Amino acid sequence: MTPTAAQQRIEDLSRQIEHHNRRYYLDAEPEISDRTYDEFHQELIDLEQAFPQFLSPHSPTQRVGGAPLDGFETVTHLQRMMSLDNTYSEEEISTFYNRLLKNLEVKKLPVIIEPKIDGVAVSVIYRDGMLERAATRGDGRSGDDITQNIRTIESLPLRLPKDAPQSFEVRGEVYMPREGFDAMNEQRLKDGEQSFANPRNATAGTLKQLDPRVAAHRPLDLIFHGAGWLGDDVDLPSQNAFYELLDQAGLRKGELIWKTDNLDGLLGAIRELDQKRHDLDYETDGAVVKVDDRALQEQLGATSKAPRWAIAFKYQAEQAETRVLSIEIQVGRTGALTPVANLEPVHVSGTTVSRATLHNEEEVKRKDVREGDVVIIEKAGEIIPAVVEVKYDQRKGNEKPFEMPTSCPTCDTAVERDPVQVAVRCPNPKCPDKVKRRLRHYAARGAMDIQGLGSASVEQLVEAKLATQISDLYQLDASKLGGLERMGSKSIENLLVGIEASKKQPAWRMLFGLGVLHVGSTSSQSLLDHFGSMDAIMKASLEELEAVNDVGTVVAKSLQDYFQAPDGSEELERLRAAGLPFAPNATAAQADAGPTSDALAETTWVITGTLSQPRDHFAQLIKQHGGKVTGSVSAKTSFLLAGEKAGSKMAKAEKLGVSVLNEEDFLAKLAE
Repeated sequence: MTPTAAQQRIEDLSRQIEHHNRRYYLDAEPEISDRTYDEFHQELIDLEQAFPQFLSPHSPTQRVGGAPLDGFETVTHLQRMMSLDNTYSEEEISTFYNRLLKNLEVKKLPVIIEPKIDGVAVSVIYRDGMLERAATRGDGRSGDDITQNIRTIESLPLRLPKDAPQSFEVRGEVYMPREGFDAMNEQRLKDGEQSFANPRNATAGTLKQLDPRVAAHRPLDLIFHGAGWLGDDVDLPSQNAFYELLDQAGLRKGELIWKTDNLDGLLGAIRELDQKRHDLDYETDGAVVKVDDRALQEQLGATSKAPRWAIAFKYQAEQAETRVLSIEIQVGRTGALTPVANLEPVHVSGTTVSRATLHNEEEVKRKDVREGDVVIIEKAGEIIPAVVEVKYDQRKGNEKPFEMPTSCPTCDTAVERDPVQVAVRCPNPKCPDKVKRRLRHYAARGAMDIQGLGSASVEQLVEAKLATQISDLYQLDASKLGGLERMGSKSIENLLVGIEASKKQPAWRMLFGLGVLHVGSTSSQSLLDHFGSMDAIMKASLEELEAVNDVGTVVAKSLQDYFQAPDGSEELERLRAAGLPFAPNATAAQADAGPTSDALAETTWVITGTLSQPRDHFAQLIKQHGGKVTGSVSAKTSFLLAGEKAGSKMAKAEKLGVSVLNEEDFLAKLAE
């Protein structure tokens, strides 16, 4: 292929991929299969590697994140980014609307009502059809240049369609979808990392990352709600015209938008949004009311910090008052000490809450949470119990301030402060609590899936000192287990069979199961796919590890530290001697040997609800028959396999027209 032909093909592929991203992410109407899309993407990668002179920063291949930044550059906004005044009552909304009528000397005034997304405000500039810059609000006049992190968001076009206006600035909110946030937190806990308190904090923390590769692997999305600077080719007489611009440009707008020209309609929209906001895939803490006509917006003007033509109505989160009975320390499998508040049981957001994580020492001190305090709690994102307020005025003087222990509460080893994370860790590899959690993680379905090794069995093994490290599991026999209480012959047999069966698991599961700090299941699979064997990974340099997709500097350094430490290297040799899978990943287990049929070829599945077998069982069946399994429902989903209590994924599938199968229907489809 000539350079000229390659350049043209790169341009064509880039535009095709951006088009199909729009059809998938915005329109929910994909036109091509996943396989075809992946083929386009791979062809573009190959061409850019062969002709690097034509590689553009706007290429869809560049969403994976570039090299780490030294720091964020401060940039000046083309137009000031203002915040909104808040109100918490319908009376104040009525006052606001009536004041607008009076100031404009009109009897009716069209206004727009839309959700107030609980995210991070950003400005995005397109110039000549290309994404030029993205920045945080900052102080309203200047903010941080976060372009490299914003580029990783799949739904955001890097270039605009040719038939759309080409130069303008849009403002919006970066957020994390609920399902993506929950899945990320679940994975962080599995990896021994601290969970994020809520989606907004996670979003803000991600945008502050100097390594764009971190952002690329977190579930960020973006919704636009207003315009800033406009080029000569853009005319926006109204907010409705702005929404039309978003549609033309392939930029995402909110799902729920109301327009009304009277107070009753305005209050009705706010109430309706309050009922519907819980079904949205993002957190929203209120409604934004804005004048539709942009000329009237200019006429009304602004105060020193907020426009006079818009206001935010904030909904009250469901909260409950309770008392902190005690603050205890949990020791995770990586040794992280996490303070947890034990509460007087209280009902909030549909469940009884008796415990709430306090995240870390810094958070406890910031809020000054003490044993005996009366506190206000709410479900952060209506999922995670969180202490949001301490009732300092109700203190009696006998409340006990929290102090992070200087030694591990389990093994009395002096703790160490993590220089990278806000964490205090127990460094003792033999710490009983660390061992218990490490064994549970190793035996979990997502790791080695050892049947018969549940929490109770782990507790017994550690207490009896039969297992002080993972490799001890492979030295167990019936004679050692026979002396344990509540461990009958059948239980012993099942446990030993499960342990022996784990030797046939693929090598990536063992790597993930080891519980190396920061090393998750995705990075474990990527490492084994890249290097082929555990031995190759262990011999790899830091630079070679960093070069693997889904790895990066932090994971690579953590791996190398583990391999070079005596405890880690010795443990690996004991596992090798026990017959664990150090062989090439491709042949490690029949389960990963590839599809056994094409009955489900080119189909994408999501599994939800309670089924007769663990979800992993059905996921494996789908993969064995050529299908693909993902974690969230989208327009690309072919089928939802739903058991009892399917929840929000069922509702989203029905909304998108995705076929929903029960277990019986699924098995029948396999037999077709």
